Amino acid sequence: MLDHIGISVADFERSRVFYSKALAPLSIALVMEVSAAQSGAGAHAGFGKDGKPFFWIGTGIHPSGRAHIAFVAPRRSDVAAFYRAAMDAGGADNGAPGPRPQYHPSYFGAFVLDPDGNNIEAVCHKPE
Repeated sequence: MLDHIGISVADFERSRVFYSKALAPLSIALVMEVSAAQSGAGAHAGFGKDGKPFFWIGTGIHPSGRAHIAFVAPRRSDVAAFYRAAMDAGGADNGAPGPRPQYHPSYFGAFVLDPDGNNIEAVCHKPE
């Protein structure tokens, strides 16, 4: 089981704003920031729920590959709201909200590329 995950971003402020807006429909918010001075390395922002960050972005060496990160959405309407918010925040379409029966019959997801090209998904596993 994962406790948290983090990715490096090219433009920290742009990505912090993007994720603040894109994750809001999933009730995921910025809960902590750590400055470069505090960490002894790069700046970091932690997003999560109930005061617990579980998704981090930070400055640092940009990996050569891109990440795919999927966030759970409680309802299909939340998947659609995530997609709209992420697109409005400057994301690029990588798969509009809809069923993905090739994964399983109740899989409903949406995919957006973040400012660094990472594939960010919201998925609901519940039937309509």
